Amino acid sequence: MKRQRLAFIVLGLVLALLVAVSGAAGSAQKGPGTHGKAQPNMDMRWDIVSLNLATSTLTRGGHASAYATASGGTAHTGKITLTGGGTFTSNPGKPQNVTGGGTWQTFDAAGAPNGNGTYDVTGFVDFDVAPGSLPASITDNSGNKADVRSGLAVFEIAYSDGSDGTLTVSCDLPVGSPPTLFEGITATKGYVDYWEREPVQANVDANRTNFHTLHSSH
Repeated sequence: MKRQRLAFIVLGLVLALLVAVSGAAGSAQKGPGTHGKAQPNMDMRWDIVSLNLATSTLTRGGHASAYATASGGTAHTGKITLTGGGTFTSNPGKPQNVTGGGTWQTFDAAGAPNGNGTYDVTGFVDFDVAPGSLPASITDNSGNKADVRSGLAVFEIAYSDGSDGTLTVSCDLPVGSPPTLFEGITATKGYVDYWEREPVQANVDANRTNFHTLHSSH
């Protein structure tokens, strides 16, 4: 009987050890991040880019716009145009190394300018990478073309006039990106929500963005 009891005790200890090891392995497989995203921390760069229409060359220094509309209406009540770029580390839920900013200009419903200045990125909210790549016909001078990524990022920003808000940067690369992505930016500034992005037009150098992976973060 003593031997039987000892065997059961040993078997119980072995089973408990197996459960603990299995749980630890499962946690390791999930990796950092939220919403079940199994991706390593990544150092990333975002940019609002310019496309030279004559040479099909991307460079930093472009601009993008978004519109505000009245509640329940479709007419535009304002517009914001931003330039900018910066860096961040894609590890949601942990302190972020965010840099960047650019310029802003706002317009009233008639299109007349009514404010301008600079903004700084002050915080990281979220980033999700998506499938997508640039076609061979595009030269990417805004970063290493092999490291370009589609995706969507949300940042907290502070405007030079004392207001704050958020900036959403979305990159829909031409090859292989899902149809649910859009290309461009949306933003908030104080109580105004510039939620309707200005769409990309093939013959206009505006409203283009991209992300680049810089290197893995440990």
